[in-house]
Formats: sequence, structure tokens, C-alpha cells
Amino acid sequence: MILEVAALHIKEGQTEAFEQNFVRASSIIASMKGYVSHQLKKCVENDHQYILLVEWETLDDHEIGFRQSPQYQDWKKLLHHFYEPFPEVLHYQ
Repeated sequence: MILEVAALHIKEGQTEAFEQNFVRASSIIASMKGYVSHQLKKCVENDHQYILLVEWETLDDHEIGFRQSPQYQDWKKLLHHFYEPFPEVLHYQ
């Protein structure tokens, strides 16, 4: 099992729109091979910061299966324009 961890910093004033788009994007990631689960947690101290935790069966399921898929392009269109700066994504086992 691999845990993907991404600290997300959302542009000021964009958190509501981000959360709405994330609901739509959740169905994309949940449909991918090797996907196990995900959680999005909002920071208590800074309301424009979140942490995204995604469990994958293997690292390749995330790095190749998801990131190199057509569905990832839809994910990017829904979410990537909200990030400032772009998040560092790390994997844990």
C-alpha cells in the first residue's frame, strides 16, 4: 500500500470553488485502477490550506496509471489552477 501526501495551498478567495471542483474530481480518482481511498482535510489555522491523502495499491498505479491517463487531464483542468504554489507530492509506505 502506498500513501500519496500532498499539501495544497489554495489561492486566496478560491477555497469554495476548489471544494466544489474537488467533489467532481473525486469521482475521477476513485475510478482509477489501484485506487483504494482518499481524504481531503482542511487546515484549522489557515483556511486556504488542505492536505490530500490518497491510498494506492502500488506507486505505479499513481505515477503511471493515473498521472499518464486521459482522466488525469480532466483532474488537472478541475484543480490545478487553484494551487499557489504547486504542491509537492510525496509517497509513503
